Amino acid sequence: MIDTPSVDWFALSPSLATLGAAAICLLSEAFVPRWILRPFAAFFCALGFIAGGALAILLYIETPHGSLEVADAIFRDRYAAFTQILVMGAGLLTVGVSYSARMREDHIGEYYALLVTAGAGMAFLVQSANLMTLFLGLEWFSVCLYILCAIEIDLVGSLEAGLKYLIIGGMGSAVLLFGSALVYGATGELGYSAIADATRAQDLAGDPILLVGLAMLLAGLAFKSSAAPFHMWTPDVYEGAPTPITGFMAAATKTVALVLMYRVLTVAFPEERDVWTIAVAVLAVISLAWGNIAALVQANVKRLLAYSSISHAGFMLIAVSAANELGVRALLYYLIPYSAISVGAFAVVAARERELGEPVTLDNLAGFGWERPLLGFSMATFMLGFAGFPLTGGFMGKFLVFSSASEAGWNWLVIVGVLATLVSLYYYLAVIRSMYMRPAAELGLAPIGGSPPREIMLSSAAFLAMAVNVGSFFAVQPLVDFARSAAETLPL
Repeated sequence: MIDTPSVDWFALSPSLATLGAAAICLLSEAFVPRWILRPFAAFFCALGFIAGGALAILLYIETPHGSLEVADAIFRDRYAAFTQILVMGAGLLTVGVSYSARMREDHIGEYYALLVTAGAGMAFLVQSANLMTLFLGLEWFSVCLYILCAIEIDLVGSLEAGLKYLIIGGMGSAVLLFGSALVYGATGELGYSAIADATRAQDLAGDPILLVGLAMLLAGLAFKSSAAPFHMWTPDVYEGAPTPITGFMAAATKTVALVLMYRVLTVAFPEERDVWTIAVAVLAVISLAWGNIAALVQANVKRLLAYSSISHAGFMLIAVSAANELGVRALLYYLIPYSAISVGAFAVVAARERELGEPVTLDNLAGFGWERPLLGFSMATFMLGFAGFPLTGGFMGKFLVFSSASEAGWNWLVIVGVLATLVSLYYYLAVIRSMYMRPAAELGLAPIGGSPPREIMLSSAAFLAMAVNVGSFFAVQPLVDFARSAAETLPL
């Protein structure tokens, strides 16, 4: 008789709910009439994200103390539930942005099925408690994103983006898997806590095999979080992929990669803290420098936002390198406005793309703020949030990140972050200038075909993202308390 482990289905419920929605979306491709397929698939995709988010909230409420479940393979704790809420929120906004996208009729069901399946994989990944479930969750959502990047074959650059992401993402996964093998070879353990216990019991601190394995694990997660110098796929993939998917990747993929990185480093490798804090700080500096300097010369808005994403990975890595209680609270808080801003900014880019039928540049953004007041104002708040201006969540996010670094004694890292913020003002404000201070007449353009198309779903998603961006500034204390409660399970 096989001794099977007990399964806490409630702990797995966010992933299961989204998988159920994915199954309905996939079946709709075969059984639902074409005239109603798009609203049907979009509705159940959104319903899956709503159900997953609601179940994650219930998990957060009902799990004041963390525990290991399913043969110690996953964590059931508030840290994972907090991240699942962010992922589900980003997914729901992405459904709104995607609804009016021009896509091939025979891909609609698969598109929404893959989108919600990617959300399920991310929800599972942040619960991983050992190196096997980590790799399973990582590949689960990565395969979905590889396909989503290339799904719109009529879009110039989509197939190229999917291929580049597949090759470089596969290499990152291989590096992470090899690193996991080295860690297992050094310690004989797969569980994060068991790795830390074995390191102490066998006095493996400083062991070369363990350190190389740790470095490769860190590199693999840096690939997923778009941290430099592991960022090489980001600009091309962000530019070529369908814009709603780009926004989802910028928000959700970075969220789960950084949250998982914090858990793995603090739970599995506390004995190597002196090593990995320095390594992460170096990654943060490289990301800040590379992302901001490269963004200065970008004319294509999607590439500009891609390099912006790299620089924000640097800001969030500052919180990881701090490795203190304030650092993890700063990271979790930062991810709230950042996720909303990322999806919202790419939503505005998507609206302009559909209006012009060509890639969005700083030049053809001219007059957009006056033509589409809601989207233009939303984009302005997103750029100010990215830059860290007051009255946006980005300001408080950076303030908390810098505070955590200062508390850890990394004052030089604070200086680097402040300098990077000053540099970023040039290109963030350039987007606002293009929308409001360069009228279309300056380029000799004439409006054709009347007013732009009304996109209620996309506009609603952009408005909600703007509300989160601004609201997180005024609700900073409740959100920090929310993050503090989530972070209590980490051994800091």
